[in-house]
Amino acid sequence: VRRYWMEFLNSLNPVIQAFIATLFTWGITALGATVVFAFKKVNKTVMDSMLGFAAGVMIASSFWSMLSPSIEMAGKLNMCSWFIAFIGFFSGGLLLFIGDKLFTHFDNHLKKENTDRKKRCWMLIFSITLHNIPEGLAVGVSFGSLAYGLEGATLASACILALGIGLQNFPEGTAVSVPLRREGMSRKKAFFYGQLSGIVEPIAGVIGAILAIKIRFLLPFLLAFAAGAMIYVVVQELIPESQTNKKKEVMALFTLISFSVMMILDVALG
Repeated sequence: VRRYWMEFLNSLNPVIQAFIATLFTWGITALGATVVFAFKKVNKTVMDSMLGFAAGVMIASSFWSMLSPSIEMAGKLNMCSWFIAFIGFFSGGLLLFIGDKLFTHFDNHLKKENTDRKKRCWMLIFSITLHNIPEGLAVGVSFGSLAYGLEGATLASACILALGIGLQNFPEGTAVSVPLRREGMSRKKAFFYGQLSGIVEPIAGVIGAILAIKIRFLLPFLLAFAAGAMIYVVVQELIPESQTNKKKEVMALFTLISFSVMMILDVALG
């Protein structure tokens, strides 16, 4: 079944591949939002394990599937490889940094005005939706880069990247729907807004794939940009949150395991 599925994906246009992959990541966001129907509280260890695992996948992907192909392609296009990689990588992280600062500013403003918690929940939705845009772009660019046969850019690594982003989307869906339910919103509405935060990923994924394919000279920058965005998410959100667990050494082990899996897929099997 797995072999048939991979052959089917391989026969599709990279834009369609990116769309399917980001539909999956959106679906995992929706799955996380369904928690509001079943539980008042989710097991923290399970959530932190998923975050730790996703962190390892995204760290490995940022280098082998994005930065390394970015440097290689920049060289082939007679660009300054290290400069393109630096500008793209830093820009990706900077975009999310600015997004976080804007969210903090608005959130503090709401708190100073004694605004109710429900409005702060809407800011949470906005913040997570903003984060999902570069994540969708990252998946789209990873599939779009397959069109050029770059070393390190493989269908398997692109699929694993989508899996890693999907895993960290599960807690995000829960993080939106549960607070909204706690503020008195119906379960159906809380679920709706929880999954809605991930709807931007398929849109961003398709845009990323099209840009990567149609405007070739942008691909080295886009690959490095996606890598920077992912590393920012890992360092600022995933690892710190997973390390709040009492079994933080086990959470670190999950990160090592997932990094190793990605390394094997990208290096040994790529």
